[in-house]
Amino acid sequence: MGNDRSCDVLVIGSGAGGLATAITAKKSGLSVIVIEKEPVYGGTTAFSGGVLWIPGNRHGKANAPDDSLDAARTYMQEETGNFYDTESVEAFLDAGPKMLDWFEAETEVQFVPTLYPDYHPAVPGGVDIGRSVLAAPFDTSGLGKDLKRLRPPLSTITFMGMMFNSSNADIKHFFNATKSLTSFAYVARRLAAHAVEVARYGRGVQVTSGNALAARLAKSCLDLGIPILTETAALRLIREGDRVTGTEVPDGVIHAARGVVLACGGYSNDLARRAGIYPHLKAGKEHFSPVPGGNSGDGIRLGEDAGGAFVAEFPQPSAWMPVSRVPGKGLFPHLLDRYKPGIIAVLSNGRRFTNESESYHDVGAAMSASGEAAAWLVADHRAIRRYGLGHAKPAPMPLWLWTRSGYLRTGRTPAELARACGIDPAAFEATLEAYNRGAAEGRDDAFHRGGTSFNRYLADPENRPNPCVAPLDRGPFYAVRLEMGDLGTFDGLKTTVEGQVLTPGGAAIPGLYAVGNDRRSIMGGNYPGAGITLGPAMTFGWITGRHLAGIETGAKA
Repeated sequence: MGNDRSCDVLVIGSGAGGLATAITAKKSGLSVIVIEKEPVYGGTTAFSGGVLWIPGNRHGKANAPDDSLDAARTYMQEETGNFYDTESVEAFLDAGPKMLDWFEAETEVQFVPTLYPDYHPAVPGGVDIGRSVLAAPFDTSGLGKDLKRLRPPLSTITFMGMMFNSSNADIKHFFNATKSLTSFAYVARRLAAHAVEVARYGRGVQVTSGNALAARLAKSCLDLGIPILTETAALRLIREGDRVTGTEVPDGVIHAARGVVLACGGYSNDLARRAGIYPHLKAGKEHFSPVPGGNSGDGIRLGEDAGGAFVAEFPQPSAWMPVSRVPGKGLFPHLLDRYKPGIIAVLSNGRRFTNESESYHDVGAAMSASGEAAAWLVADHRAIRRYGLGHAKPAPMPLWLWTRSGYLRTGRTPAELARACGIDPAAFEATLEAYNRGAAEGRDDAFHRGGTSFNRYLADPENRPNPCVAPLDRGPFYAVRLEMGDLGTFDGLKTTVEGQVLTPGGAAIPGLYAVGNDRRSIMGGNYPGAGITLGPAMTFGWITGRHLAGIETGAKA
């Protein structure tokens, strides 16, 4: 039938979980093909922060020598509650550090330590540092002709196409470029180097975060001779008896002797499926996902068609991310601004509803629980000029670029801003008055912002006594509308620890596996720390790849 091909392992999807599986299987002696329906590879990974949560990793031990897997186990039990999966968590805790060491020793994939606290460090077993690692920056010119197929980073979180890690020196220098000669010189050099890259390659090639991870994984695949076939959709699975043996693609069939691995990124953009699952959508509210449009549930549908069980039982079925809609540009994920002093979030009733310095997932859950599934992020003039607000950049960028488009609403007084946003003016003025009374002394009497190491991590250490809290008292005032979005789904196909897709009755479907967001998350619908999607995705991808090659990955590995 057309162009038939054969391999040992066929991976459908090109995000971190799929490429980790492909590399592991290939290094174990198997032949592998990766297919991707979109014209670019990298999946959601290429849009992400590129952070992996791996308790016990060697990079974190220097910063957290007293941390232990027992503490991480306790933390996971606390965070997942009734959804704690003993077998899967034990496999993750055992294999995670081994996976990290293996990739760094065997491939182009490299990591650096971060100072990220767990997102709930005060919970039993939580830590202030040590469990999250970050993909090392990468020069993507090494991809050669395949550079053009690497998914670019999310455009709304770059500056003139340049990428920054959320807490690195770049961000600090760009914030201080008009205040420090050192920072100004740094920024000038960075801009000049970027201009040279764009002139030569058509894009910046010095990448960080998830784009660096996607590029490093792809480079490792390509160096091993693993083809990544873009614009190649899986149309249906091929079966011989009960066993999945391959996939039909537009130009033929790809046969897979050992197994087919579903790695299609979950169902964030499967509009019908998420409409029946997301609580705010069932309540008639809206949702805007910044993940790639190709994450439309293909892997889960293929798995179900083969008899697999899709499990949707988490109260929070997705990793929530507050986003704003930037006219003509797309969606902006609010990763940094919420932590900064002089910025708060309110509902249309003019009242605050959460600690704005908690994780994006926790703030999103609070938005959903509010009944509005939306909010307004508000800053005074001092805060927006220092930190920006959403896609609106700090000084010296002029604010009219965003007020003119309607992205930013503004008012000379709090009441005028409230009327511009459709917020209750009297209640908003009362909220600001109450907040400012405590904020003048560095307190948040309502929600205790700044009370944990995570709250403070992305705040402003130069703002004292509380890096997260300052009054909003210098007009004019500005606001941007927050909407519900997500970073990926938690619900997924039920699998064994090794990734074999299970039927509703619990039987493994021979030859069919799922990794990444196509596989049900071990986090129980919670978000314990930076990298809890990519950490398990790569760990279980490594486990699945070894299983396909007949290698044990337990304590004896």
